Amino acid sequence: MDKTSNTSPSTTMLTFALSLFILHLITSTTTDASSPYTPTDYFLLDCGSSSSSTSADNRTWDGDARSKFSPPNIANTSSPSTAEEQNPAVTQVPFMTARLFPSQFTYTFPVSAGPKFLRLYFYPATYSGRDNSKSFFSVSAGSHTLLTNFSAFLTAAGTVPRQPFLIKEFVISVNYNQRLDIKFDPSPNSYAFINGIEIVSMPNNLYIRGPDYPIPQVSQQQPFTIDNTTALETLYRLDVGGNLVPGKDDTGMYRIWRQDDPYIYGQGFGQTPHRDVTIRYTNDTPEYTAPATVYTTSRTMGKHNSVNLNYNLTWIFTVDSGFTYLFRLHFCEILQEVTRVNQRVFTVFLNNRTADPEVDVIQLSGDNGVPIFKDYVVWVPLGDNRRSKQDLWLALYPNMDSKPKYTDAILNGLEIFKLNQSDGSLAGPNPEPVGTTPEAPYPKSPEKEDSGASSPVLAVVGGVIGGVLVVAVMGVLIFRRRRRVRDSGPSVAKSSWVPISVTAGTSTSTKTNASSLPSDLCRHFSISEIRSATRNFTDDFMIGTGGFGNVYKGYIDGGATTVAIKRLDSKSNQGAREFQTEIGMLSKLRHLHLVSLIGYCDDDGEMILVYDYMANGTLRDHLYKTENPPLSWKNRLQICLGAARGLHYLHTGAKHMIIHRDVKSTNILLDDKWVAKVSDFGLSKTGPDNVAQTHVTTVVKGSFGYVDPEYYRRQQLTEKSDVYSFGVVLLEVLCARPAIVTGLPKEQVSLAVWGRYCMRKGTIDQIVDPHLMGQIAPECLRKFGEIVDSCLRDEGIQRPTMSDVVWGLEFAIQLQDAAERNKISGGDWIGIVGCHTMLSPATDDDVFSGSKSSGTSTLESGRRSENSYAAVGVGSENVFSQIVDPKGR
Repeated sequence: MDKTSNTSPSTTMLTFALSLFILHLITSTTTDASSPYTPTDYFLLDCGSSSSSTSADNRTWDGDARSKFSPPNIANTSSPSTAEEQNPAVTQVPFMTARLFPSQFTYTFPVSAGPKFLRLYFYPATYSGRDNSKSFFSVSAGSHTLLTNFSAFLTAAGTVPRQPFLIKEFVISVNYNQRLDIKFDPSPNSYAFINGIEIVSMPNNLYIRGPDYPIPQVSQQQPFTIDNTTALETLYRLDVGGNLVPGKDDTGMYRIWRQDDPYIYGQGFGQTPHRDVTIRYTNDTPEYTAPATVYTTSRTMGKHNSVNLNYNLTWIFTVDSGFTYLFRLHFCEILQEVTRVNQRVFTVFLNNRTADPEVDVIQLSGDNGVPIFKDYVVWVPLGDNRRSKQDLWLALYPNMDSKPKYTDAILNGLEIFKLNQSDGSLAGPNPEPVGTTPEAPYPKSPEKEDSGASSPVLAVVGGVIGGVLVVAVMGVLIFRRRRRVRDSGPSVAKSSWVPISVTAGTSTSTKTNASSLPSDLCRHFSISEIRSATRNFTDDFMIGTGGFGNVYKGYIDGGATTVAIKRLDSKSNQGAREFQTEIGMLSKLRHLHLVSLIGYCDDDGEMILVYDYMANGTLRDHLYKTENPPLSWKNRLQICLGAARGLHYLHTGAKHMIIHRDVKSTNILLDDKWVAKVSDFGLSKTGPDNVAQTHVTTVVKGSFGYVDPEYYRRQQLTEKSDVYSFGVVLLEVLCARPAIVTGLPKEQVSLAVWGRYCMRKGTIDQIVDPHLMGQIAPECLRKFGEIVDSCLRDEGIQRPTMSDVVWGLEFAIQLQDAAERNKISGGDWIGIVGCHTMLSPATDDDVFSGSKSSGTSTLESGRRSENSYAAVGVGSENVFSQIVDPKGR
């Protein structure tokens, strides 16, 4: 018979009120009364302990041995234990004791309705002689699965930076039953354990905000809502640019804010200014949103100049594939000089896609010292069968469209949450066993271990097989090393990337299951997805063709995202190697002026690349042989500047120098806002990897009319080879004619040679695009001609760097703007007529004889006087035979 059946309603109410009062007393004694938020529910359970203990942050933890939250038969269904390893980095409470479960075990907590923080504490040590690396188990909370076949040992080993313990934090909503069950379920032939459990309530609209707060989804038109049926796992919570903020210094919910240094990508870590300003919270950003110290520290791009346009401020985070993630970015302008709208404006990229094109913190907050936050949701698709985790990128880049005062970006704090899948699960796989050795192997899950016992015979057979495999692997490595030496030649017919046939029984598949392509950095598409996106490669969707093959317009993600799909032509002599190079290069690069690679497909022998769709096509599409209206001179200058910034990033902003090797007007794409993006990295090469090397020796590749003559003669590739090619592009932009026109007189066939000749003769106005007549200011044309002349010099050492080219183009734009303002105010405007003395005079023999000057570039030395033009000859007429194959790429 139920013992409570005779209890009166008044007695029940009195008991409930007394419980709440006691709970309030407990809460008030363990939380700071001055905290912005006081939790209604607050439980600290020291598992495996029989008494109360005080942790290093002065919080009181109750032992679970006699706790009302534990099941009555706790002594029969579990066992307490003390950690046998004492690690000085691990605080005593709650990590030194643990509760071990050989079978299913449930803790039950009476809580009020609403969202809660659930924190599970794990210290993977040895307990009661049991090796904790052999522990695998699942954990659920209510209807949500939090962990599946979880190994605390593997997960702790995979933390960045590595930690000897774990705190897994979840956000769980309790709806109506006012009870939270935490269930532990060991995997077969294993056991579960837990060191501590913490439950803290939170404000209702902190993270789970419901349909009244729609969140933008990256690359999706429909917003995302997080309601009380959604569970979250906290993956990262960072005080960006600051120091560790321990839980006791949080706003009453004991969140830990860590440093962001381990997640910064490359050398572009910017600066970390700190200002002791008063943070003024608002109704939209209450005081409990984040502690003030998060908002008084930040990471910015540093000095406010054009150098910041050459890189992204980027963080990289490892996440599980196949989940949706909530990013909360915290902002607060704390610099005294940033107080007005349009002073610091920047773009936010997530997973190589634009999450927010324009963030102006002052515009959003209204004033300096007022904090705000912005939420974004991004879906991370499943990777291939070999990789279950991916790197997710967050990048900030200055948005200069509205010409803000500063070239900068800022971030103060960051929180990243994983959202549960449709089945309610948050469980991801254990980290990959990276860095294992035979002496210290990573453990295997009991579900994957062989059930049969080993024997001496099996050991001998295994040893023999292992020895044979070692010899075979050594042979393959030697062969591959020799092959790499031979493969430095021009042939790409035999590629190291080929579809691998996998035989199972009598069936054969040609899918590339063994492909080593980086699906963790870009999305892997199946051929069925690609066919669906292009309506089976219908001609109606074809938007271009090239040496690689056809390019199609496509629609992915249910038609919400428009993409460009480049499909390798099986008859093309440019194939597998360039396909792999393109993915390997572009998947690791993030920049506003580089085309974004979304993913690839390597199914059924196909080699397909998927990019962001560039609505305005190639630069050449708007210069000549086109029905498109001509671009204005100002538009052309901005496009040239954007492309130059993209190339400069390749040369200096990436981890290793990258030489594009195929810069031309068809490889500069224009998006719907006419932003230039460098594309096609199939021929790209990594530059010298140490300062002692000045070049990379390689066979000549590129496109006829654009190839650096010094590279052609010596087969020595440098970043100055890209500079030469870009100089040809600048002439294309100015003159609106192809790089090579074979039907013209000999001296006019090459645009590079003919353009320099006209500039030296002072007759450049005779070959300028007629559509530009009257648009170009004389000062701007003079500066532009200086840049072109410097880029096209015969010897690479005399050419400017791309940084100098960027500066020169910025200066040319300033000259054009100043001249236009002067014209509007009544000044004299002579157009390009009369600009016949651009460069120092030279004879025809100087230009076409291949004579060389010992002078250096007026740009490469760094901002010399405009009047210091050096007279330099160009290469011989052998430049016309730069590539044996006249078709080029």
